[in-house]
Amino acid sequence: MQAVIGDTVIAEAPEAHLIQIEGNWYFPPASVKTELFSESPTQYHCPWKGDTQYWTVTVDGQEHVDNAWSYPEPIPSSFDRVGKDYSGYVAFWKDVRVAD
Repeated sequence: MQAVIGDTVIAEAPEAHLIQIEGNWYFPPASVKTELFSESPTQYHCPWKGDTQYWTVTVDGQEHVDNAWSYPEPIPSSFDRVGKDYSGYVAFWKDVRVAD
């Protein structure tokens, strides 16, 4: 599967390596083109997953602010609910198309 902004692939991995949580596909950290990502100061705390790290994705000189997020250190009890350790996996927001 690919995460794409415009014509640029920003993450790519086999579907079997992704995790779906609450309708969002989470890509393994190694599948993300980190050179396109910069940390955002935006903070959010999910009561069952923990604290997020948001990312701004820059494609063709255009910044897509907070269009990616991850849980660097999820609450360990959430692994039971998700079925797997998803530490550092990255999900994407509206401007990003996720498809086969």
